[in-house]
Amino acid sequence: MKDNSSQASNPLTRLWRNQESRGVIIQIITITLLFAIIALIGRNVVINLAALDKEFSFTFLTWPAAYDIGFSPFLEYTSQSTHLKAAAVGLLNTLLVAITGCIFASILGFTLGILRLSKNWLVNRIAYTFVEFMRNVPVLIHILAIYSLIITLMPPVKKALDLGGGQFFISNRGFYMPSPVFEPGAWMVGVAMIVAILSVFLFRRWAKKVQDNTGKIYPVFWISIGIIFGLTGIVFIAAGMPLSWDVPALKGFNFKGGMAIKPEFLALWLALSYYTACFIAEIVRAGILAVSHGQTEASKALGLRNNRVLQLVVIPQALRIIIPPLSSQYLNLTKNSSLAIAIGYMDITATLGGISLMQTGKEMETMILVMGVYLLISLCISGYMNWFNRRIKLTER
Repeated sequence: MKDNSSQASNPLTRLWRNQESRGVIIQIITITLLFAIIALIGRNVVINLAALDKEFSFTFLTWPAAYDIGFSPFLEYTSQSTHLKAAAVGLLNTLLVAITGCIFASILGFTLGILRLSKNWLVNRIAYTFVEFMRNVPVLIHILAIYSLIITLMPPVKKALDLGGGQFFISNRGFYMPSPVFEPGAWMVGVAMIVAILSVFLFRRWAKKVQDNTGKIYPVFWISIGIIFGLTGIVFIAAGMPLSWDVPALKGFNFKGGMAIKPEFLALWLALSYYTACFIAEIVRAGILAVSHGQTEASKALGLRNNRVLQLVVIPQALRIIIPPLSSQYLNLTKNSSLAIAIGYMDITATLGGISLMQTGKEMETMILVMGVYLLISLCISGYMNWFNRRIKLTER
């Protein structure tokens, strides 16, 4: 009896037997061990760098990069720019592929997923064959194949195809088009567009509230289009149309002026988009099949057409199943963009994690930055998709 009473009076024993306290103690021990392991790894890195007579620092980012980047649509870059600016160009190129790829993959994936459920045998089989073939071939093979087709089938610059009015050209060096040149007063048009978008957002919220309270439905889409184009167009005309176009022209061995979409970007964007779209198609198909067939029958009994049934009844319910796995596909597309280095597209991996690493010898620093960039992008995608998933979930009463 004395032993049991002494154990019961021991404060450490009482803390361990308490479930909440035991959970906190285990977490503290785990975090301590984790930081100890990180400290041990860091110490090992410092010792090894010292043995190689290397210093751990990020000062190399201010050094001249001394290499060219052929595709830099957002920042002016020359070989005299710093490694930091080269990394910024690579980051923007990565974001460009990730954002445009996710948008196109979503549109194509939803379309293929719906076509997979079509009652038309031919349409169903074509969609099935495309999905099964594309998703069972490695994405790198798709990227190399599309890039090879563009380089091989497109004509050289001297024989570039004129796609319209001497302003749009396509060759094996890319797709050339006029680029906008904003003149003084263009900022007013930008402000007007922002105001129009905010107005549309407020109008949509108001129209939804009116529909919930009274049942009256406003043509939100067409009114929104009218607000955006109407207000922006009026301000554009009032400001004296402060916009001109820089038209590409063939000079020497290449086009000068305008905007060029390089074959590396086209190949990477197309391959990643349709490859990811095939997985999205199966997710969409599974989500639609998971919706009770009774919902469809009830909707048709009310007189709704097939397209309205899909738009108003099936898709909103299927989204609750589609969104979680869809997040993984967006993450896969973003991380697969690092394969761009195989065809020379200058993303963050090719710039900071490739040429900058080779020139400076800062393996540890460059890899830390590259991993940090991909981690941050992935966390942003996951955070947005989790927020969207919470927003569309069923509200419990």
